[in-house]
Amino acid sequence: MRFFSLLVLWVFAAPVWAQAPAEFFEKKIRPILVNSCQACHSAKIKTAGLDLSSADGFLHGGQSGPIVVAGNPEASRLVKVIGYGESMKMPPTGKLKDEEIADLSAWVKMGAVWPGASGATTQPVRPPSRELTAAEKGFWAFQPVKDPTVPSVKNQAWVQTPVDRFILAKLEEKGLKPAPPAGKITLLRRATFDLTGLPPTEKEARDFLADESRDAFRKVVDRLLASPRYGERWGRHWLDVARYADSTGNDEDHRYPYAWRYRDYVIEAFNSDMPYDQFVREQIAGDLMPSPDGKSINARGIIATGLLALGPKALAQKDKVKMMYDIYDEQVDVVSKAFMGLTVSCARCHDHKFDPILTKDYYSLAGIFANTRNFSGGGTGVSKLSFRPLAPKGEYESRQEYER
Repeated sequence: MRFFSLLVLWVFAAPVWAQAPAEFFEKKIRPILVNSCQACHSAKIKTAGLDLSSADGFLHGGQSGPIVVAGNPEASRLVKVIGYGESMKMPPTGKLKDEEIADLSAWVKMGAVWPGASGATTQPVRPPSRELTAAEKGFWAFQPVKDPTVPSVKNQAWVQTPVDRFILAKLEEKGLKPAPPAGKITLLRRATFDLTGLPPTEKEARDFLADESRDAFRKVVDRLLASPRYGERWGRHWLDVARYADSTGNDEDHRYPYAWRYRDYVIEAFNSDMPYDQFVREQIAGDLMPSPDGKSINARGIIATGLLALGPKALAQKDKVKMMYDIYDEQVDVVSKAFMGLTVSCARCHDHKFDPILTKDYYSLAGIFANTRNFSGGGTGVSKLSFRPLAPKGEYESRQEYER
């Protein structure tokens, strides 16, 4: 009797895929496709190139390729979009019932059998992957930097630095001559506007006119480079690259209360002539680097990662998974453009059409940013930005207690 009870229990608790695949498709899957999918995905209306009214149309997939990896629901685009865990949500009119989602997932796990299909449906269908070609790897922009051969020129008297030889060689090749030297006041104005964005003062002009030494202009340049205005002038160009702003610039446009710290960091980096490799490392991973002065908190490194913390962020986005992946995408975009000169984020959806960047390269990079913390708390509603103290833990907690 106990054995019979267990047998009955097993029969009624058996998973849905215990049924014949064809029978399960007809009873469970086809009604879902007819009622919820074929209004937009049929032989007549192939939205995104997808026809779900026939076996062959299903096997063909849409514009982005097959929608199912047979036997693997977790990797199947169909299961992802009906689960509303992706940026694309299907059907757009409303989420399917839980039991319908379960049935579709079970069907994919069974092998996505569609009776009458002209081809096999039980083999995994994965998007094609490839490796970079030799031509792509050999593109000139990806080769190590080499010292070029300095060209010879006729007008040796015009040359003051090796760079001048490259300019003059092209001018002579075209039968052109350099412009005559600028007057002292013109030269002073050009240098001052270029390095500080400001005009020279009357005293600076008089001092330069009175200086008849050979290195008079060199002293002007050194003075301008030592001016705090130099970092303010040239730091602005990097802040443009870093898409600097004092607010999120998206949905409710929330304020970044400490954005000014990153701005001041960039200005100071220019004024202190920070080595470029250090400038790069601090902005990408400064919070992981030890403090240069031996302190327990690397305040400058934490501030430098403002490059990643800034930028457009839809904090009021209801779909938090989409919000986070859009933020990772934006971080990939700014890092690749700023430091690599490449538009890597195109490969979020497909291998790059022009640059040798594959989709797997994009997600390898995005995975790094997905392992970072951008927000505090959780749940729904407006997300709260995550802030990290610039003081040691005990000191910070004491201040918090005092403020309370």
